[in-house]
Amino acid sequence: MGFYDFTMKGIDGTPIDFSQYKGKKVLIVNTASECGFTPQYEDLQNLHEAHGDKVVVLGFPANNFGGQEPDSNSNIAQFCQVNYGVNFQLFEKISVTGSDRHGLYAWLEDENGNKPNWNFCKYLLDEGGKILGFFPSSVNPMEETITDLL
Repeated sequence: MGFYDFTMKGIDGTPIDFSQYKGKKVLIVNTASECGFTPQYEDLQNLHEAHGDKVVVLGFPANNFGGQEPDSNSNIAQFCQVNYGVNFQLFEKISVTGSDRHGLYAWLEDENGNKPNWNFCKYLLDEGGKILGFFPSSVNPMEETITDLL
């Protein structure tokens, strides 16, 4: 199984086939609305706006770390739109670590050897669905560490 084999539900419940991302770089981020890193939503949106022709930002709300994403999908979507103007693709809340982690995050760990240890960890994939890098929460999405790879 590869990245393009996944289909997951968007935050509004609509199925999204990952094969539509072929030919673009993809930044995968596990997000949370009550985290010290939550302001990165603004920078993820800035990345989406500035580099959307080169990279697709995919946000995956998760409540795995510190209970910092306790809300419903509709409330998460509203929070992100109202507070940060988010219009990049958000998905339904999933688990990104532990025995109930989603298959996407199992695949990411299998491919890269890294798993999220907090909210706002990032994986950058190339145009062919291979992982270019893993970036911890402390790396801002607009830092050159990421943008130089776009």
